[in-house]
Amino acid sequence: MNSPVKPGPIDVALIGSGVMSANLGALLKCLDPNLNIELYEVTDGLSMESSNGWNNAGTGHAGICELSYTPDRGADGKVKVGKAVEIFEQFEQTKQFWAYAVRSGMIDKPSEFIIAVPHISFVYGQEQVDFLKSRFEGMSAHPFFSEMEYTEDPEKIHEWAPLLMEGRHEMPVAATRMEAGTDVNFGELSRKLIHWLGEQDGCSFYSQNRVIDLNRCTDGWELMIKDLKNGTTRSRRAKFVFIGAGGGSLLLLQKAGVSEIEGYGGFPIGGQWLVCDEPEIVKKHDAKVYGLSPGAAPTMAVPHLDSRWLEGKKALLFGPYAAWTSKFLHRGGSFLDLPGSIKFHNILTLVKVGIANIPLVRYLIQQGIQSMNTRMKELRNFYPGANVRDWKLVDAGIRVQAIKKEDGDAGIVHFGTEVMTTKDKSLSALLGASPGASVCVNIVLEVARKCFSDLFKNEESRKKVKEMIPTYDIKFGAIRKAEEIEKYKKWTKNAEEQLGL
Repeated sequence: MNSPVKPGPIDVALIGSGVMSANLGALLKCLDPNLNIELYEVTDGLSMESSNGWNNAGTGHAGICELSYTPDRGADGKVKVGKAVEIFEQFEQTKQFWAYAVRSGMIDKPSEFIIAVPHISFVYGQEQVDFLKSRFEGMSAHPFFSEMEYTEDPEKIHEWAPLLMEGRHEMPVAATRMEAGTDVNFGELSRKLIHWLGEQDGCSFYSQNRVIDLNRCTDGWELMIKDLKNGTTRSRRAKFVFIGAGGGSLLLLQKAGVSEIEGYGGFPIGGQWLVCDEPEIVKKHDAKVYGLSPGAAPTMAVPHLDSRWLEGKKALLFGPYAAWTSKFLHRGGSFLDLPGSIKFHNILTLVKVGIANIPLVRYLIQQGIQSMNTRMKELRNFYPGANVRDWKLVDAGIRVQAIKKEDGDAGIVHFGTEVMTTKDKSLSALLGASPGASVCVNIVLEVARKCFSDLFKNEESRKKVKEMIPTYDIKFGAIRKAEEIEKYKKWTKNAEEQLGL
């Protein structure tokens, strides 16, 4: 898989084999086939951390069902839906690039990484019903969500997702549904793109290779890389470095000593799923169903009951349940990661965040020590007829939330996607979580535009970008004209057909 690389510094070094590195490497190579690119992954396989199917929700986040993306109301009391529109638009770019990858022969068999699954929002209790109705009114008015359905009829909800209503006592309930949702195996997609990249001239990828140090040099960065298979260490120079190492990104940035992360800290949150693979139960549910976040729960812990296709088999997953951990990586991490990340420049920020987020800390502790019966009680809010014998607890991935000193005296734990780029544009790194993987193409486009601006200055490159991502320079958040809507529908239909949706 590894192609020979010319002597001297390579053009691009990618650290981590997740969905961000995979899409950035593929995008850059498409824009400039002459680029030399190498990728380094610490585990013995590709995309085994945050992008692994078991370590994320597998939802193609498009703002359709995720109530956490529309938490606010305006002065008129109506739910604000702008964030959901923005995420929908960004996921559309992602689908278009993946469709191009299939169309151009970069990758094959799209059904192995993306399938159509209805997205449902489900609530219970009058207060939640009122919220969902207001959200639906705002979203269905936009062309993106014109096909969204809303109901407060228990029979209709049972028709959409029988498990939600089986054994449920009479109470106010409501749901919205769009059939144009997706289930995505981001790990499988990443592996396909990385294998394609490794087959291109001047490109290579290496597993069981840990980047242990980063230092500036005259022509970019010098990486110290340890081969875990034989224990040897080598150096490699790169003009540009992208750190897409999940929880490991912060530690690498600290090793690099970049001034842009002074005051940054990391707050690791573990995850767990309840999993059911009983055929009679699994076949009754064909949807991703999202609810409202309970109390102090972080955004990534919003409860949802999902149909998932993992390792060639359909299963139901409920969760995720949050858990306390001091590790920054699920497989390649150490319990010393959190204490090791505490530096003089960020200790005050971390202390302030801890004080300001005591309810969150308490929530994580409670989640980590709760019993199976307590977990089942939360599941039964979605599936009242759930029986403990049909479910097992499985560890999920770890997310390290970025903490920034710029957010005021108390500090804020960020539940979003944060991209840090050095002033000289020689290094970028991804920090943060949801909806990261789903909007990965929008994110890597920003990295490419910022750090490889020359690629976007000539007409040939601009045409190439438009060929890959027809909407990349169009803001559809405010579309209302009929001709604009028709263009959007055409591009969406083309992408969905190529992806087999």
